[in-house]
Amino acid sequence: MEEKTEFNQKTTGNERLLQQFRIEVVDGDKGRFFSIRPLGQQRYEIFDEDGSIGTVLLDEKDHAHCESQGCELDLPLLHSIRDQIRFHNKMHGDSI
Repeated sequence: MEEKTEFNQKTTGNERLLQQFRIEVVDGDKGRFFSIRPLGQQRYEIFDEDGSIGTVLLDEKDHAHCESQGCELDLPLLHSIRDQIRFHNKMHGDSI
């Protein structure tokens, strides 16, 4: 049975259908898992076990720069998430 959600994955132009993936990042001395849902145009929604915790916009021109909306994460953790998203994209040949 296919699960229906409020999120509809759409493609625009040459953009291919993007799939949700999971990452692990270090938070202090513990590993934390997050689910990442690509929203297109370099935007990603971040989920933890409690649900959505915000979105992040990656900046291809300035790799040290990213913007977030609704995230209540500290900057080191947010940057670790960003780096893992970039690593995932690189490993899977995705362009961000």
